Amino acid sequence: MDRHLIGLLLGTEEDWPTAFETIVRRMGPIRAGAGEEHGFDVERITIEPFDLRARPRYDLVIDRLAYWYYVPREWLKKIALMDDVYLLNSPFTFQSMEKHAAYCAMMRLGLKVPDTVLVPFKDPPDHAKFAYTASRYNQPFDLEAIADRMGYPLFMKPYDGGAWVGVTRITDRDTLRAAYDASGQRLMHLQKAVEGYDVFARSLSIGAETMVMKFRPELPMHDRYAVDHEFLGPEIGDEVVTISRLINAFFRWEFNSCENLVSGTQVHPIDYANACPDVALTSLHYYFPWAMTALVRWSVFSVVTERRPRLDLSMASYFAIADREDLTYREKLAAYRKLADEYFDTDRYFDFCESRMGHIGDVVLEWVDSPDFDALLVETVRSTYPPEEHERFVAHFRGLVGLWVRDTKAATQPA
Repeated sequence: MDRHLIGLLLGTEEDWPTAFETIVRRMGPIRAGAGEEHGFDVERITIEPFDLRARPRYDLVIDRLAYWYYVPREWLKKIALMDDVYLLNSPFTFQSMEKHAAYCAMMRLGLKVPDTVLVPFKDPPDHAKFAYTASRYNQPFDLEAIADRMGYPLFMKPYDGGAWVGVTRITDRDTLRAAYDASGQRLMHLQKAVEGYDVFARSLSIGAETMVMKFRPELPMHDRYAVDHEFLGPEIGDEVVTISRLINAFFRWEFNSCENLVSGTQVHPIDYANACPDVALTSLHYYFPWAMTALVRWSVFSVVTERRPRLDLSMASYFAIADREDLTYREKLAAYRKLADEYFDTDRYFDFCESRMGHIGDVVLEWVDSPDFDALLVETVRSTYPPEEHERFVAHFRGLVGLWVRDTKAATQPA
């Protein structure tokens, strides 16, 4: 039997890594097309000095840490460049294609990203040459005039931020000036708000799978994902999926989330450089078993089929479609979707899941419906919320996960 080691590069998370490890352990060996069996082990990666010529033991690494911790980030670059270890997200594009570059690229492809302006630092960077350069080359600008031209309301948000940190809704000149004064040395975007939108759709993509969820950002995190399976019509729902897959294939992100505001028949991507997306049990609740199943399936598929990491980008093929004047917007989306499906090898993936991993659904259902999963849920609540809220949130998440169990049983088991 061929054995493979999957590495988890983690920060503070315990819930989903435990779930991932449990499902891999319970699923047993996977038989490939030629009949050979593949076994899988999971290991949490430690941080230590590394020899650039040392061979890693991992076949695939899921990274949840390197976006802010530079030692593992440089190790990921090394194992990608030198050792062909499969990474679910490119450490190169996630470092360089932050939200600003992601906006630029998707605007270039014709997606309906709201009008966005990058504004200079409020406070100068700590660099000895800045004063001379600024005095000679920096042009004065009128921030209020820029905002007036764009039209209120607006959002001011960091060009490279995440987790909604530093995001401010701007309704007038006073809130504009206050937000800019508070931005300090962070580069900020001003982005036109999409007023009166119908629904906020947040899609989580893992490999060739995408789950589009109704998101309610005004609510506390445990209530933001609504369990609603029909909140988008088929055409709009397909467009949201296509945008998500396009972004991920374009940037080589295989574990990412995308936020879209849907207004009538218009879909506006507003935030989609999230290649360390939230997959906490206390956030996803009902959708948590799906996310863990998809993460295991994509990891196993990538290793067993010897999927090769793609460090090079194929932006020109997407831009060639964007530049065609004979194609409508929907025709361009269809062409982008074809390129994305080719990147993710979508047909082969779903055939593999059906023919080689058909049992994993039962494995996940049995575990989620067991005392072992309930113990994980209780421990996660205890480590997340203050003691006086434990009983409330245990009941809350038990109810939502229990709903998933009942729905899944109804869909997969005979009456």
